[in-house]
Amino acid sequence: MMNTIQQTVYEAFGLAIQSEIPLPELPPVSHAGKNVDVTVRLASLSRWDAIVSSRDTNFSNQAEGFVFRMPDTATFCVQNGSTITIDRLPGVSTEKLRLFVLGTCMGVLLMQRGLFPLHGSALSIDGRAYAFVGQSGAGKSTLAASFLQSGYSLISDDVIAISYENGVPLVYPAYPQQKLWQESLDHFGQSSSGYSALHDEYDKFAIPVGDRFHNEPIPLAGVFELVKTEEPYASIHKLERLERLHILLAHTYRSAIIPRLDLKEQHFSMVAALAGELEAYQIHRSTTAFTAPDIVERVVQLVRSEHEARA
Repeated sequence: MMNTIQQTVYEAFGLAIQSEIPLPELPPVSHAGKNVDVTVRLASLSRWDAIVSSRDTNFSNQAEGFVFRMPDTATFCVQNGSTITIDRLPGVSTEKLRLFVLGTCMGVLLMQRGLFPLHGSALSIDGRAYAFVGQSGAGKSTLAASFLQSGYSLISDDVIAISYENGVPLVYPAYPQQKLWQESLDHFGQSSSGYSALHDEYDKFAIPVGDRFHNEPIPLAGVFELVKTEEPYASIHKLERLERLHILLAHTYRSAIIPRLDLKEQHFSMVAALAGELEAYQIHRSTTAFTAPDIVERVVQLVRSEHEARA
């Protein structure tokens, strides 16, 4: 019987992604003359049921690929950095599947392809990329939104894909969307009306960024770690190499998966190289006052002064 599933080709992280499920977050590209790098498909993975259900983590690295199960959702298999297979449970929405395809699956796929995924937001400032990382709730996306309001461009939100070839760290653009909590929208005087709520996170919304998206690979110049403080003001502190190493390790996207992929040595080598190459800072941001606009101003002044000092 002929397969009538409609497949669309999208672009993200420098990859052409052909998918059997719609991925409206990603910009579509013409398939004509375009080699497909990644295929997202729906198929049975029942042969792995006994293995993934017997493990506390629901993760298993097999010869076929990295297999994991999300309860009440689907089983996923990520293979050779080129294929994502989804075995969805009955009644599970495409919206819910997309969260895992563009999250955990994409993080694993990037690792399989030799890229380093950071968990945070990346912005283009004066022709260079800067990554903003931090624990959940640190304010990464809120700060990124404040940069966008100041005229800067988003490169990635959530998963930051970094390659390190020929001694130059590059960030590959993700897709033109942010995820913002209702509280963040309130700070900017924006209504959530007209925005889609993320599945199972009803107070968090998908916000298209339109032309405030940088859609070409761009050199990574520095990393900022956001840390919450009760002080009523923001401050920025430069970090030494060992501290930079710690930050890159601590904020690797889905870092617990790396040992299961047998990539510990490769991962540490790349992190150590990046720690020696990049500038890194820690931002103390207030939990008692909205300091994002002030942080934007301070960060821009800092990176410009550092760039002038190296010129």
